[in-house]
Amino acid sequence: MGSINFQNKLMALQSNLLNFAYMLTSNRDDAYDLLQDTTLKALDNEDKYVENTNFKGWVFTIMRNIFINNYRRVVRSATIIDTTEDCYHLNLSQDSGLETPEGSYAAQEITSAINDFPEKYRVPFSMHVAGYKYNEIAEKMGLPLGTVKSRIFFARQQLQERFSAYR
Repeated sequence: MGSINFQNKLMALQSNLLNFAYMLTSNRDDAYDLLQDTTLKALDNEDKYVENTNFKGWVFTIMRNIFINNYRRVVRSATIIDTTEDCYHLNLSQDSGLETPEGSYAAQEITSAINDFPEKYRVPFSMHVAGYKYNEIAEKMGLPLGTVKSRIFFARQQLQERFSAYR
């Protein structure tokens, strides 16, 4: 495909690409950035385009792949490697507050409050926080699903009441 013809086809798709980029990103500025990255990548790889193939599909695939790669890069950069004993920080968000002494103290208080629960509430709640699903907890504990859900709900309520002053 001649370079001018390629560029004309690419420019004709800009509004469609912008709509697709906005659908992927849900943010106008990010959509424009994605459109620019896609346009540059398509122009850089003009020699890889095979004549008589779906040009629009080829360019949209480039955009989708750029979006996925950027998303994966963001997820990788947000990953925390837990080096604490017993993987204490695992599954905590970046802004957990544990970087400050006050945040660490609050986490110790919450852990202490959870440990003060009777075993019938502490075990299912701790399993839920650890990532188990309700049905997995019910199966492991040999309890009905509704009982597990109500115990976890009760434990949450107790924590909210105990730490209502932190809000």
